[in-house]
This record gives sequence, structure tokens and C-alpha cells, in this order.
Amino acid sequence: MTFKEQVNELLNAALESRPDLFLIECTISEDNHINILLDGDEGVNMLSCMEVSRHIEHNLDREVFDFSLAVGSAGVGSPLLNARQFIKNKGRTLRVEREGVRAVEGILQEADENAFTLEWKQREPKPVGKGKITVIKKETLLYQDILSAKVLVK
Repeated sequence: MTFKEQVNELLNAALESRPDLFLIECTISEDNHINILLDGDEGVNMLSCMEVSRHIEHNLDREVFDFSLAVGSAGVGSPLLNARQFIKNKGRTLRVEREGVRAVEGILQEADENAFTLEWKQREPKPVGKGKITVIKKETLLYQDILSAKVLVK
């Protein structure tokens, strides 16, 4: 079994014991630097990161592999990369960027494994006469159609 396979197996085992946590990203460099980014349904604390780190580190033999390990959480302002992140952030304000369309800030109304629904207010010209009115827009977007989405902290 390769080093990467061992790390992935240990990571999966650690996450199975903590179903509230989920993997955002795991990278292993050529010089065996392991970088793991986690998120959780109720957030991620330092203790959770330590548990995952210890599970991996204590089950890899440093005599066989020289490695470094960093386990962290997706921070505030990090882009949402996983459908589960969208689901856990329902009701929060997102900034969503799409190609060829102006970025929009709105409330995340719904989310599932394939898409999410965003609602926002927008100023548009009046149908009759001069001036503008504020209208409420609502759109369902597929994850694959967005460039980035970030939770806005106000």
C-alpha cells in the first residue's frame, strides 16, 4: 500500500468515527507533507482537528515514512467547496460569483446535493415611467455553474 493510500484510509477511518465532520480537501505533496482541511455540520474546533491528526499520525510509522501533517478547518471567508457546506449555511448571506454575470449577494434559502437557491434584492427600472424599484429576485443555481461562493460575515 502506498503512503497516499495509507493516509486516505486512516483519514476515512477518522471521519467515520466523527460523522459530524467532513473532508473539504486533502493534499499530499511529493515530500510527504499532508495538508487536511475539514468542516463540520456544527463547525470544527481545535479538539476535532487534534483527534483527526492524532489518528493519522499515531498510525503511520515515522521509521518508514518521513512526513509532516497539518489538519485545519475551513475558515471564515473561505469559499464553499462542498454541497454539505451549502446545506449547513442555509439562512446566511452568500456572495456568489458566476462567469459573465455580476456577482450577487443574497440569502441562501435552500440547498441540496446538486444546487442551491439564493434570494436577493435588486434595483430595476420601473416598468412604466422613470426611476427604479426594488424587486426580490430568487434563483436556483447548480454548483457547477458558479465560480465561487463565500459566506459574508457582517
